[in-house]
Amino acid sequence: MNKKTNKNTILGWATLIMIVMGLVLIALGVFRYSEISGWGFGATGVGFLSIAWVFNELKGRV
Repeated sequence: MNKKTNKNTILGWATLIMIVMGLVLIALGVFRYSEISGWGFGATGVGFLSIAWVFNELKGRV
């Protein structure tokens, strides 16, 4: 466990977590809540995925 944790490693883990949470939120909106609240879950999930995309693009530049 002596692996050095740098900014790119942190951004990589943050990207992975954001992708997983975005997909979970979209799945909740699609499968669990079929009424109007499902749209909110889906929109929030898409927002998580877009932030994860930004984190992924920042790797190597920070």
